[in-house]
Amino acid sequence: MASRLNASYVSIFQRFCDVLAIYFSLYIVFKTNHLPIDNQTLLAFLSIVSIFQLIGGVTDFYRSWRGIGLRNELISCVKNISLTIFIFYTINIFFTHIELLVFIECFVLLIFFLGGFRVSIRLISSLFFKTFDRAKDVIVIGDCERAKKLYHDLGLSKWTGYNPVGIFSFKADYNDSEFSGNVSTVVEKIKLSGIRKIYIVINKNNINQVEALLEVLADTTCSTVIIPDLFNYNLLYSRIEDINGSPVIPLIDTRIYGINNFVKRVEDICFASVVLVIISPILMAIAIAIKLNSKGPVFFKQIRYGLNGKPILVYKFRTMSVMENGPEVKQAVKNDPRVTSVGRILRKTSLDELPQFFNVILGNMSVVGPRPHAVAHNEEYRKLITGYMLRHKVKPGITGLAQVKGWRGETDTLDKMEKRIECDLEYIRTWNLLLDAKIIFLTVLHGFINKAAY
Repeated sequence: MASRLNASYVSIFQRFCDVLAIYFSLYIVFKTNHLPIDNQTLLAFLSIVSIFQLIGGVTDFYRSWRGIGLRNELISCVKNISLTIFIFYTINIFFTHIELLVFIECFVLLIFFLGGFRVSIRLISSLFFKTFDRAKDVIVIGDCERAKKLYHDLGLSKWTGYNPVGIFSFKADYNDSEFSGNVSTVVEKIKLSGIRKIYIVINKNNINQVEALLEVLADTTCSTVIIPDLFNYNLLYSRIEDINGSPVIPLIDTRIYGINNFVKRVEDICFASVVLVIISPILMAIAIAIKLNSKGPVFFKQIRYGLNGKPILVYKFRTMSVMENGPEVKQAVKNDPRVTSVGRILRKTSLDELPQFFNVILGNMSVVGPRPHAVAHNEEYRKLITGYMLRHKVKPGITGLAQVKGWRGETDTLDKMEKRIECDLEYIRTWNLLLDAKIIFLTVLHGFINKAAY
């Protein structure tokens, strides 16, 4: 309870420091650029604070900082600041018309102040625990490599207030010099050393021993943390939930639900609407070129699997003289005779995918997500690749992590498809708005010319 309370206080203090950082940054920027400090300035301050706090909530920026490396926290700071400044600058274009240089200065100062506050919190915490000897002695129990890694990580993270004093094995005949003993000596260690917390790493081989150990620990006042061996499962996104007092841990789930789902939908509608307005002349020109080049419709509608594996109609510009949409679909290969001359250019530049922005507006696709495969390919590969259908836990996308990492075009080997699925599942596990922005940027930067497309 005390650790959760302390974490809550730290989160509140972090939010307060972030507000101060924004205030200092804006004050310095407005003073150095001789901008008036008036009601408009106050509105700018409140806007940036609100946007930053909202983004922080969506990206879990204010989650418990224990166990999070300083480097990762600073990277998270830069990402959140970047997105905040980008959104505020976009709003500014339509209303206040403040110069771009002012935003760049604000960006640099925010990184300086926010990063400085975060580093200071850790240094002060580390100094406090060291000076006043207030760190909690903790031990780790477990035989796997994760138990050893946890023990090592706790020793490196002095700012967390934890002091690891031993790692214990479930085996009576352990022969590893890293271990301080086995579970039979744990209670004695607790009584002699005043251990405040125990981390127990569980795997399928020590379930019965854990149950017996918990009965023994119930006779102490030591806090106990269970670390289940979830990494043996094909996890997507796991968290602890509560159903009327019963703790539950979803193993196969997605971060894109609730407020995150709403935010991603807003992102999709706004981005797709702007893009469609900009590219409307290009769409018209491509449609005319297709009609002049070969007989047949302009658009090719193909049934593919969408969210939760439900069939959807995906729109593309027609690039072939033959349109396949049956139980067997032959992938395009180099110099494929079915591909028209205009179609070859469209496929090479990925312009045949542009009509899928209409799918985004309709709500059955997203701008960023796993690329939808033909139904025949889904049915083929779901039998060959474990976890293949998990990619349908989110809406399919026009572009995705697999595409910007180079896994696009023909998947003529099982290995290529496995790599693509790995990227898709990585995207689902780690999704956030900044990842979407990064994928869109990389797609625009080098994603239009597809050397693997035929």
